[in-house]
Amino acid sequence: MDISGKSVVITGGASGIGAALARRAANAGAKVCIADLNLDLAQSVATEIGGIAVACDVTQESQIIAAIEAAEGAHGPVDVFVSNAGLGRGDPSHAASAPDADWMLNWNVHVMAHVWAARALLPAMIARGSGYFINVASAAGLLNQIGDAAYSATKHAAVSFAESLLITHGSDGIGVSVVCPQYVATPLLGLGDDDAQGNLLTAADVAQSVWQGVADDTFVIMPHPDVAKYNALRGSDPSRWIKGMQMLRAKAFSEQGGISVSEFYKLV
Repeated sequence: MDISGKSVVITGGASGIGAALARRAANAGAKVCIADLNLDLAQSVATEIGGIAVACDVTQESQIIAAIEAAEGAHGPVDVFVSNAGLGRGDPSHAASAPDADWMLNWNVHVMAHVWAARALLPAMIARGSGYFINVASAAGLLNQIGDAAYSATKHAAVSFAESLLITHGSDGIGVSVVCPQYVATPLLGLGDDDAQGNLLTAADVAQSVWQGVADDTFVIMPHPDVAKYNALRGSDPSRWIKGMQMLRAKAFSEQGGISVSEFYKLV
């Protein structure tokens, strides 16, 4: 899809990957609505790029609908919806140790927010024979995030839902991309662009990869090339893959004293 002139909504668009996606979309001529919990920061980015901002808690279906309505009021029918909002809290101890509230928060942000956006937009998109969903998952949705079972499980579900969207509605003219980056220097990791090095990409790097993938109608967008290699290994030899991940976890404990989200990328 060529996004020039298109109406684009981006959740979690006030910072990190979302803000980078918004800036690049605006530079390509898109009309952008930034939907974020932090309205002040969202408004700052929107002012910078000539877009609009709306407060949005993606755990509430009504607020996703309200964001879509605001975008439609300003820019016309939504052509592209980017479900980008995300979080990560980690396992307190064992793999099932996170409280139910954390599991449900992961589920609502990483899965139901995507479902609610599709539920609101699909009827009109199908009727006009066009539309695009960009669901930002994670390499953890293809592989795993050691130390955060809720994150990994829900990101896997996000990839599956994106696949269902495309299987069911590709013939209706609906495009779908699911984005599976590995580690990115964003506030989610407590990092910024100056920290990017080696396999740690900047948000701008990811945004470039995403919009190129959309232009090429790519389903699984992997900004980190190594992810495709790891995913192939996981599929071809699951036992070897699990053993390798167990060794990586042990390395984190021996070299870093445990699982630290802001440090773990150095091991990959």
